[in-house]
Amino acid sequence: MKNLAVARRYAKALILIGKEDGQAESYRNELEGVSDLFEKEKALELAVTNPLYVAANRRKVLETLIEKLNLSQVMSSFLMLLFDKGRIGFLKDINTYYQALADELKGIARAELISASDLSSDAVDKIRSALSNMIQKDIVLEFKQDPNLIGGIVTRIGDLVLDGSIKTQLLNMKESLKRGERV
Repeated sequence: MKNLAVARRYAKALILIGKEDGQAESYRNELEGVSDLFEKEKALELAVTNPLYVAANRRKVLETLIEKLNLSQVMSSFLMLLFDKGRIGFLKDINTYYQALADELKGIARAELISASDLSSDAVDKIRSALSNMIQKDIVLEFKQDPNLIGGIVTRIGDLVLDGSIKTQLLNMKESLKRGERV
């Protein structure tokens, strides 16, 4: 839990800097690039984050990485601060929070659409439009299939879950019948 609080704090600090200098989107791309690189190249991530290696050598690897990626001065300083404070291992979580904050700054909400079967692009667009009107934000929709749903869709936007699946409707009907209610 403490790790998430730390990640959130650093992400908020970086988004504030981005708001101030108008480079929030640029920092989003740079942070995501470094985070993705660490995710793909585990050996590189270990070379920077593993405390079993000498700190000076790990720092040198990070400095070389920053130089090769040609990162902005703010992002370079941010990554070095994370390293110096022993927080570089939280980079993935910091990136996750930063992406959400940057989306919020742009008025974008991320949603997940789960369906039992494939949906046409027209149907997905209509759902995206309806959700966008409902929450008054642009929606970035991620589509997933779950054959366990039987039919219908489930949509998640942050903490809000809109469950229109047949599976849930059947479960609700079952509970109503158990309580002796009319269906």
